[in-house]
Amino acid sequence: MPEYVCVFNKDTIIIKPPKKSPILLRMIVLGFAMVCGVYICSVCLKQISTHTKIKIEDIQVIERPSFDIEPRRMQVPVVHFPHPETFNRYFAIISMQRSGSGWFETLLNSHVNVSSNGEVFSVLDRRRNASSIIKTLDKLYNLDWFTSASKNECSAAVGFKWMLNQGLMEHHKVVVDYFNTRGVSAIFLFRRNLLRRMVSVLSNSYDRHAKLLNGTHKSHVHSTEEAETLAKYKPTINSTLLIADLKEMELMATRALEYFNSTRHIILYYEDLVKNCTKLKDVQEFLGLPLMELTSRQVKIHKGPLMDHIENWKDVNETLTGTEYENFLLS
Repeated sequence: MPEYVCVFNKDTIIIKPPKKSPILLRMIVLGFAMVCGVYICSVCLKQISTHTKIKIEDIQVIERPSFDIEPRRMQVPVVHFPHPETFNRYFAIISMQRSGSGWFETLLNSHVNVSSNGEVFSVLDRRRNASSIIKTLDKLYNLDWFTSASKNECSAAVGFKWMLNQGLMEHHKVVVDYFNTRGVSAIFLFRRNLLRRMVSVLSNSYDRHAKLLNGTHKSHVHSTEEAETLAKYKPTINSTLLIADLKEMELMATRALEYFNSTRHIILYYEDLVKNCTKLKDVQEFLGLPLMELTSRQVKIHKGPLMDHIENWKDVNETLTGTEYENFLLS
């Protein structure tokens, strides 16, 4: 490159050095950056390789538990994923109001593999005729029924509660055919002491309007305080119609058992479930479930002798004494 010469006078000469090219400087910086980048990448790759190697060496293979163990002896039951087209653990709890079916259903629903969906046919449109009943049953047993109690994703047994006065007796032939075709098992739940059931029915009917619990009606309670509040009401029973009413209850239960005699079924009584916990084991075996301890948060409302829960106890006592229903007074 040419040098620049400046002459200020004849005695002084200043020679300026040539300017460095900016392109050369840029090339030097770029080369340095590339070298640094390659070094950093190599270090990072080495660290990642070492970390991965450590992680892989730390993994231990845990042997999968054997499922050949008998289900009833397993502490944690096998989770079942049903296939509706071939699944055969459908059930229906057939009962009468205030017979312990609500408490019994909460017990069943405490099992991880049970999904019971409440009183499905309490809605009139679902039981208006045989077609609507079949349509409702198909929807429920096809696992297309979604309620707060539904556990369709891991259920081994799917069912609901069906009261005798909710279209079941009127359309029993259609229902029996459906149960036998679909493989639905019937769980009959009744009360031995029909007088206690009557007290519960009348008290619950009264509370629908009185709403004794802070303006709220509750058919079932979860605390002793709530139970004691509801138990304070003592219904008056029509002693004139008492025996006829008790006979009607018995007849309805007997007729239901006759209608569904050809189905796969089990007969339970509320009093037996309360006194004998092995009955719950029988139910689980009936449904083909792994055995579990079943629990419920519900609290019994009417405890103690019946004379403490009937307003006209003297009339009722005189009416039933000496009859086939006298034992209801003592139990």
